[in-house]
Amino acid sequence: MPGANSVTSNQEALHKDLEEVVRKYVRTTFLRPIADHTREAFAEVEEFVRMFYAGNDTHRIAPQAVILDSGCGTGESTIHIARRFPGIPVIGIDKSYARLNKAGNPSQTAGEEVPANAFWIRAELLDFWRLALERVRSGQWTIPYHAVYYPNPWPKQSEATRRFHMHPIFPTLLALGKTIELRTNWEIYAREFAEATRIAYEERAMSADAIAKGDSRLPRLRSAQAPAGMTDTAGMTIKCESFDPENPETAFERKYKEARQKLWRVLVALPQL
Repeated sequence: MPGANSVTSNQEALHKDLEEVVRKYVRTTFLRPIADHTREAFAEVEEFVRMFYAGNDTHRIAPQAVILDSGCGTGESTIHIARRFPGIPVIGIDKSYARLNKAGNPSQTAGEEVPANAFWIRAELLDFWRLALERVRSGQWTIPYHAVYYPNPWPKQSEATRRFHMHPIFPTLLALGKTIELRTNWEIYAREFAEATRIAYEERAMSADAIAKGDSRLPRLRSAQAPAGMTDTAGMTIKCESFDPENPETAFERKYKEARQKLWRVLVALPQL
């Protein structure tokens, strides 16, 4: 079926450099300049959030809850999430104008109105996350749910550092929200994301002295590598599992289901960093 090909890769297990790369990026700060166009887009989002809560006395005082749908594509998932959380603004973010131009069309809304809390913006995702984290750390925003549905898996081993969990942006992604849900049609990507999260939090838990001395005596958290594995420790839960969506929420998800591909999700409940 066109557009529903399964992932093919020359990688058959978790990437051999996963732990080294994740630990390195947890210890560093991603300093690439933020693009002006994303700052402008982010200002539009801030205005939407402000106006959404303007008539609600309960939420005029920060922090204000905001939900992110990152890499939303044509925006169908944003509509589903907005209906699930009607009292919170849901921001669909994608860098493609062509995809976002399809957001909110009748085939997505099933004849209903587009939810008033749904908003789409074109922006560079990594820059948008960094701006959002500034708002979270300043106490202006809280992000109770962050959807990361079907990101580009970059399946070649040589492309691995372009995957979110092996990129310098990964600590920012983990620090953003209280709950992250990743969905993918590639089991290795799901397992890597779960394991990278475990590694990142283990690294954060180590003291600066332990890092400097290379001290590995701190107890390691139980691995989440198993396909249906669960890690539960110190206020953090990571669940990696296969799932069969009863009502697909994206065009990709619908095509994958019709093609009978196995889908995977990682549910991460995190204390804010």
